[in-house]
Amino acid sequence: MDYLRQLDLNLLVTLDALLSERSVTRVARRLGLSQPSVSVQLAKLRAFFDDPLLLAGGREMRLTARAEGLREPLHAALAGVAGAISPSSFSPATASGVWRIACSDYGELAVVVPALATIRAAAPGTRLAVVEQRPVDTLRRAESGEIDLALHTTDDAPPGLRRRPLFAERYVLVGRCDHPRLRRRPTLVQFRALDHVVVSPAGGGFVGPTDRVLAGLGLERRVVLSAPRFLSALAAVARTDLVAMVPSRIVTGRDDLRVVEAPVEVPGYTMAMVWHERLHRDPAQRWLRDRLAEAVTG
Repeated sequence: MDYLRQLDLNLLVTLDALLSERSVTRVARRLGLSQPSVSVQLAKLRAFFDDPLLLAGGREMRLTARAEGLREPLHAALAGVAGAISPSSFSPATASGVWRIACSDYGELAVVVPALATIRAAAPGTRLAVVEQRPVDTLRRAESGEIDLALHTTDDAPPGLRRRPLFAERYVLVGRCDHPRLRRRPTLVQFRALDHVVVSPAGGGFVGPTDRVLAGLGLERRVVLSAPRFLSALAAVARTDLVAMVPSRIVTGRDDLRVVEAPVEVPGYTMAMVWHERLHRDPAQRWLRDRLAEAVTG
């Protein structure tokens, strides 16, 4: 490296062109320089290498043995440097590797699954890992590279991460497709008399957003089952007379469920992607985020 400090590295670009073109005139045209400038640089190169490098002779210059020995390794080295410092790019068709997304089963159903076919078709050599969401640990996992991005509601998204809102979600009432008490929108009295399932991610809770709204009205509903995930709650609803208040996107298009408007308005939320600053400009990560966003907003 001390040896390199003695040389202006820009001279190596000129030398590479000279070894290829073997003409000061052609190199000047190729590099956008004047012929005298190229001649001056050639003189500096000759002094540095203590060798003529190129000798006058006919229509083009002839390489010395030293120059011939430099030609291929110098070109390869400069190509390597150019590749290392050039703007990175991403080709999904030839890409490999694993993306890791932290999310709940809701995020998996509402965001990941809708994007999966597009991702697989465009980037068949990649793999996607959906990992458990731990909101209190999202920032640390993103900083350490344990996850590439996470899916959060904007209200519980940790500070210090980049975020991109995806969509606004709302709650609907669902029961099995032939539920005898959901042929039409129930009244508030009828709604409270139904047997409800509540999703409690922390486990065992019997209070959800709907209960908090009802409590504000001085009312309660009959919650008879607490499920840890939306998937298990919907499985129970589809096979019994239980009902549930769930986000609308995870029941769209399900033939085994009946979806009706609830007689009480439960505030929804905005779903977002969050990721660490170190991945913000990475072309592969940007491609993945765009595909996820397109699947739910397109």
